[in-house]
Amino acid sequence: MSLPSGIQADKTLDCKGLACPMPIVKTKKAMDELKAGQVIEVLATDKGSLADMQGWAKNTGHQYLGTIEEGEVLKHYLRKSNPNETKEDEKFPFTITNEDLQKRLAANENITVLDVREPAEYVFHHIPGAKSIPLGELESRIHELDPNEKIQIVCRVGNRSDLACKLLAEKGFTNVKNVLPGMSGWNGPTEQN
Repeated sequence: MSLPSGIQADKTLDCKGLACPMPIVKTKKAMDELKAGQVIEVLATDKGSLADMQGWAKNTGHQYLGTIEEGEVLKHYLRKSNPNETKEDEKFPFTITNEDLQKRLAANENITVLDVREPAEYVFHHIPGAKSIPLGELESRIHELDPNEKIQIVCRVGNRSDLACKLLAEKGFTNVKNVLPGMSGWNGPTEQN
């Protein structure tokens, strides 16, 4: 697919081969160097970067313009907003450590573990019983979750799960927590599908 006419990037950032959270980390740094109204093109191969870019833009006030897929490469386009349009990227305030989650699971507490990583990440290594809904599908599949349940949300390093917590909180879920540091530091039992 070619670039829609009229879109011209002021800066291109190569994040190919990088996994979450690095495409967002590098995009945030590059965005700081742009002037308001300028557009950045971010090249990424991490499939999860689509939901990451959309969520990050929404939470900071920058404008997500769209993504074009060319083979294995995702080309994300974002516009830097004016200072009065942006907001500080705040972390979701309610968290739980990997160790605390492991203790609660061992005690058979009634909690739902929601894994928002991409399907390929989930299949090879996930917490037993965790429900898989990738971040990019969460809004359209929110009906699969009970807003009254305790939901502990996990991803690889805590960034996608942070975005998922914010989304669920916006939709009226009152008992959600971000699991930190996530699967990259998980020492508890895991299973494969």
